[in-house]
Amino acid sequence: MALCASRSQVYYMNILSLDPSTKTGFAHSCGASGTWDLNIRKDESKGMRLIRLRSKLQEIHRDIGIDLVVFEAARFAGMGGPLVVQSEIQGQIKVFCEDQNPKIEYRGYSSKEIKAHAVNGKATKAQMVALARAKFGIEIIDDNHADALWLLDLAQKEYSK
Repeated sequence: MALCASRSQVYYMNILSLDPSTKTGFAHSCGASGTWDLNIRKDESKGMRLIRLRSKLQEIHRDIGIDLVVFEAARFAGMGGPLVVQSEIQGQIKVFCEDQNPKIEYRGYSSKEIKAHAVNGKATKAQMVALARAKFGIEIIDDNHADALWLLDLAQKEYSK
């Protein structure tokens, strides 16, 4: 999969942002963005979610490069299923980054930090999507995609200093 043809002219660091979930939002500083469906299909082991994620990370790293991965960190997402899934995905992201030579730097941001950057306060998922559509001028697939774009924007501002 060729995700984009060239590096960003503004940022010299290839940044990949992720909103980790069963439907993971992603955005790369070269302009590629969207969602990855990590749902487990019938008769698959639960580990297939992590295998799919690792495959996507390897593909992007091979095709366009990654210098930094930023992600929404699972901190207080509630009890049970969703928090477990987010934590597993977050762990796989970290292992992937640590396994590369040279290692890829990574950083987690809280949802509060992402929303503060996007709207200077609280916002619903629908508001985050609408604001992302207006700011980035592209079709936004869902709130996961919007969050990944906002996260990339936040990281670009922080790491371009």
